[in-house]
Amino acid sequence: MKNNSDIEKLKFPIGKCPKIDSISEKDLEPWIAIIELFPSKVKNLTSTLSDEELNWIYRPKGWSIKQVVHHCADSHMNSFVRFKLALTEEVPTIKPYEEALWAELADGNSDHILPSLQIIEGVHARWVLLLKSMGSTALKRQFFHPVNLKIASLEETIGVYAWHCNHHLAHIEQALLHKGQF
Repeated sequence: MKNNSDIEKLKFPIGKCPKIDSISEKDLEPWIAIIELFPSKVKNLTSTLSDEELNWIYRPKGWSIKQVVHHCADSHMNSFVRFKLALTEEVPTIKPYEEALWAELADGNSDHILPSLQIIEGVHARWVLLLKSMGSTALKRQFFHPVNLKIASLEETIGVYAWHCNHHLAHIEQALLHKGQF
């Protein structure tokens, strides 16, 4: 895979996150189900991998499988906190973080993924409980993201994180399929 189009397909194996214009209850149920099932899916894909396999990358200059798992723990913890802030404050400004730099820290680059799998499992259990408890008013609550200068609703963010779960599962599957060879 040499051209930019091929690299783009490896970077976004399920496509880029779609712009969400209109959201219905029919959209929310499957999105929440994706978030609910993510911990078991990522665990099933990774629990028997060797250290060598955990170091396989999903694309040239991409993260390793272990970094993807650690990133999901970091990202989903941050998202859960953002939901709680939006539910308890009026359009709070969330704190962004440097995800690429976090992936290079010792905990983000560790071969020991069990702690991150446990974080994902715990955060998702609480997050899904929270998501299923939210009524239409709560779903409309918002937060401000200072990096992209955008106000996002919680219902929109549910869709983004359903995509995020599937996006990173596809990265792990891609790394496994190609055995990290690009």
